[in-house]
Amino acid sequence: MTNYLTVPAAGEAELIEKKSRFIGHISPVSTLECANSFLEEIRSKHKKANHNCFGFILREGGVERMSDDGEPKGTAGPPILEVIRRENITDVAIVVTRYFGGVMLGAGGLIRAYAGSAKLAIDKVGIAEMCLCHDLVLSIPYPLYEQVAKLIESHPVQVLGTDFASDVAMNIRLRVEEVAKIEIALSELSAGKIKPQLQGELFAPVSVGF
Repeated sequence: MTNYLTVPAAGEAELIEKKSRFIGHISPVSTLECANSFLEEIRSKHKKANHNCFGFILREGGVERMSDDGEPKGTAGPPILEVIRRENITDVAIVVTRYFGGVMLGAGGLIRAYAGSAKLAIDKVGIAEMCLCHDLVLSIPYPLYEQVAKLIESHPVQVLGTDFASDVAMNIRLRVEEVAKIEIALSELSAGKIKPQLQGELFAPVSVGF
């Protein structure tokens, strides 16, 4: 997988349904430990709530978890999880807190309220596309620096930093599918003198021109 969708940040959104207060909490999570930590954080924050129902999906291991937390079976956790699936996002956890308002909603009403709260939370923070990237470092002789800088500007490359020492050390980030192109371009420009060195691999948000 070189691309996936997730949420860029944590956030929350609120829904009132027949006097019951539903608070949808959402957060990006990358591991089961992170997801459980987020769940415990919300539970601790809302100890007096009637229910803290959740759903989360992780890329690692394809883990999916959910809980109705005391609501009638299938009326809270499954609707939350289904919203996450429908939005095609992963590495995300949603906890919907309910403060009961005294009016029974019925199974259909609960399903709509929990699903609606989850969707509101997603809409609040938005969805981000992540792409697999390589971080590279370039060792550039000073006479070639301006030419390399212009070359980098003409490619979908993010410059992370530049250090002017005995040579110019430029740290760049680019999508994995662009690495071979930049290596060839740099080799042609420098007659084989500039050979990018891999510093790391990570998923980074897709941005305009990158």
